[in-house]
Amino acid sequence: MEHHFFAKRKSLIPQPFLSLPKAARGPRRLFTRPQQVDTLTFYTLSDGRKRVYTSADALQGHGTEVILAPEEVSYMNLFINGILQSKQSYAVAQGKLVIRTEDIPIKGTPIILQMVTIR
Repeated sequence: MEHHFFAKRKSLIPQPFLSLPKAARGPRRLFTRPQQVDTLTFYTLSDGRKRVYTSADALQGHGTEVILAPEEVSYMNLFINGILQSKQSYAVAQGKLVIRTEDIPIKGTPIILQMVTIR
């Protein structure tokens, strides 16, 4: 027994026609890989009082002891106590990191500025 929904009916409405365009064959790679990626990391500890950190505040023997200008790198990430901070919460200039948040990290909190250059 055939269900009446699937029964063949004669209709004046033509069947839909689906036409897919043929794509031209092009290069298989959609993007190019960067030739080189360099990452520099500036480490310091909060003293619990200041918002401005300079290259002189770097922890000796950990990462780089310089804060690069934003124009010299592709992008930067700031981590305070291991938490990624939004771009609005800090500012970077040559040799200087300014924390713009209302509160200041407590004394001894690690502050890590990651500077990435993609060539």
